[in-house]
Amino acid sequence: MTHGEWTPPMEREDLPNLRALGFEDDELMALGLWEPVTGSPADLAEMYLRRSKKKDTLSSLREQVRRMCWHASQEGKRIRHVWFEQKSASKAYVRREEFENATAAIADAGLSKTLYVFKTSRLSRRGMGQVGLLLDKFEERKARIYVVAENIDSTRSRMVLAILSEQARDQASDISEFTKNGINGNKADGRWTGGVTPFGLYSPKGSGKLARHLTEYPIARRIAEYLLDRKTPNWIAEKLNSEGIPTRHGKKWTGPGIISLAHSVAWAGLVVKREKMLDEHGNDTGKYHRGGSPLLDKKGHPISCGEGVVTFAEHVKINAILAERAQPGTSIGDRTRGKREIVALLSGTLRCGLCDGPMANGGVNYRCYARQTEGGSSCKGVSTERTRVDSAVEIMWLNHVLSLAPDSPTIMAIARDWLSYQDPERDARKAHVNAALESAVGREMKLEKEFFVLGRMDENKYDRLREQVAAQIAELKAELAELSEETDLTPLMDPEWLATLWQGAGIGGQRALLKAAAKGITLLPSKYRGDRTPILDRLTPEWRDGRGNPAEDAAWDRWEERRTQAAV
Repeated sequence: MTHGEWTPPMEREDLPNLRALGFEDDELMALGLWEPVTGSPADLAEMYLRRSKKKDTLSSLREQVRRMCWHASQEGKRIRHVWFEQKSASKAYVRREEFENATAAIADAGLSKTLYVFKTSRLSRRGMGQVGLLLDKFEERKARIYVVAENIDSTRSRMVLAILSEQARDQASDISEFTKNGINGNKADGRWTGGVTPFGLYSPKGSGKLARHLTEYPIARRIAEYLLDRKTPNWIAEKLNSEGIPTRHGKKWTGPGIISLAHSVAWAGLVVKREKMLDEHGNDTGKYHRGGSPLLDKKGHPISCGEGVVTFAEHVKINAILAERAQPGTSIGDRTRGKREIVALLSGTLRCGLCDGPMANGGVNYRCYARQTEGGSSCKGVSTERTRVDSAVEIMWLNHVLSLAPDSPTIMAIARDWLSYQDPERDARKAHVNAALESAVGREMKLEKEFFVLGRMDENKYDRLREQVAAQIAELKAELAELSEETDLTPLMDPEWLATLWQGAGIGGQRALLKAAAKGITLLPSKYRGDRTPILDRLTPEWRDGRGNPAEDAAWDRWEERRTQAAV
């Protein structure tokens, strides 16, 4: 840097979030949240901020930040990063990425030693199990959690924090039950319970009913009449796209989108009954099964929640017409065949050279998905014989892999993906063990509450049960540690061995190997009808880290150095 040259100050990574919360620069400077902070992890802290709903005011969130910053200053700590997200903490299936990042900064990266949260309910509503495991992890690293509003330090009040987290879980359960009862009551009364309304309809604010949308309804009614006239969904999508009529969100119509609309019970102005998807243990996954059926009243009649685009009789007739086109054993309307066997190597990898969109398996060909579902007005489309392209890509992949150093990033990625493909149950088992461990830790902490806090258990019974739970926890922790260990990749880190592996991997295995090495492959269109350009010259691969990448070149240097030393 030359004399007098000005260098702009570094900016905090969390500054955009802080500004989005409504903080002015002057206040951020006063709070110590303006410039990046460095120093000993013991002097630094992470701050986690969460709101469950948008209706929680930003002014309330800003006040929480101010109070946590004030407490940090009293303890001589500086806030390294403010982690903020809008997520519910009561549902087990909801992943809180920012919370994971905040705890990982302490437990994994060791960047700081303190995590500030405002209230216990902001920390977790999943009870003693989750909080207990987190506290174990923090204690191993001499770190702590501090709850500002309740003045709880995890190093001195572990049991109090656990009990409050259990109370927060009970509150979440009550809220969930009240919400469920309210929704069921509204449905029984014929009220629209919220969510995205079908195209052609909307719900006037405060009405709780569906009504016909002024501009969308005429188009929606056209779609219904086309379906009743036995026009195919793809024909309807192409017809609307050719006339320049967009969807509600300004996008192109697709055949699958038309089918989804036709199957919607709410499109007929009826209350829908949908079943929730549960995991193997019967827990809520937060998802619903597709489709649904009309909710019936005590007399067996469908319950209306307002106006519809079609009548119930038309809804039944349209679905019967679509069902007639179902072809058993194919992808056309057959929902009884279970999981289909993979037959196309490049599904999800091959891209159209005209619109850069995905290409789909069309039986004997790969075809532009946009052209197939939205019509020619969306893309003229590229199409080619499937076996021809598959053979060419096989050659490309083998040539690329054989040109890589054995310890290159690509080879390691391929090896990891192959192991994951070979043992898909490993991750599922890890999640199952983690859930079981969380449950066992929760039981352990409840025992301690019963014995130490409430005094409702005699010492002999406590010792016996505590010993049993401790044995379960030790066994689960050992299994989790084993599942978390990195598998030895050395046997797989040989390009020639991987090339041999490809030949016997089958389509499913070859897809896993290909996706580990390539982000995508673009098929360029032919220059003219009957173009004899070799297919390899029309394929443009985007390798994940091809030659010329610094990491790849460094891997080659290491490999050559080892070979030279071995030769000497």
